[in-house]
Amino acid sequence: MRRLIVALSFLTRLPMPRLASRDGDFAAAVRMYPLVGLVVGAVVAAAAWSGALIDPWMGALAALLAWTWVTGALHLDGLGDLADGLGAAHGDRTRLLSVMADPHVGSFGVIAIVLQLAAKLVALHLIVPAGWTALLLIPAAARVGPLWWARAVPLLKNGGLGAAIAGAVRSRDLIGWGLLLLGGSVVAPVLLAAPVVLVLLGLMFTRRVGGMSGDVHGAGIELTETALLLMLVIAQRV
Repeated sequence: MRRLIVALSFLTRLPMPRLASRDGDFAAAVRMYPLVGLVVGAVVAAAAWSGALIDPWMGALAALLAWTWVTGALHLDGLGDLADGLGAAHGDRTRLLSVMADPHVGSFGVIAIVLQLAAKLVALHLIVPAGWTALLLIPAAARVGPLWWARAVPLLKNGGLGAAIAGAVRSRDLIGWGLLLLGGSVVAPVLLAAPVVLVLLGLMFTRRVGGMSGDVHGAGIELTETALLLMLVIAQRV
């Protein structure tokens, strides 16, 4: 429970009790990220349902606002930083790290965040009438990503969130969450695509970025969520 509270405190803006800091809690909390995703999914699904009582577009907007609020735009910030770094680096890793560390948002970051929000809004509008279960589970599936990437993708730099969680993920964590993801696919078949998305993003992060950092983990969560939402839209119409 302690590590779940730590994970909720870091990944959401939900009020949590204050806990005395203990060595290893922050890193080990990564094992609870998918549970945090379930909480995020519940908030988003509740907002979508409430808004959809008025109009499907209102449901989509309410879901997007709730999604952004409950996460504090934490992962969107990582996506913006990654986009700025890739846009400005031109293959120079030193330049990439420098731009990603800059607290200011550049044009590449703004464009990436706007496109991400637009893609989520449209996808939410298209799935809100029938995709409640998947909407609950997609944020949880996306937060399995950091566990996989921490084991499969090298670190981009020493220190920071990426380094903190790299050694905290155990094989049994991946197996356990993988089995739960498989079980969730019974009620939300789109989750079967999650492992493919996570592996492809891991390959992209390795080749294009050079490794993982806190910003890259955040960007990966955002990209996974949107990819699964779009796949759900396609599946509903096939």
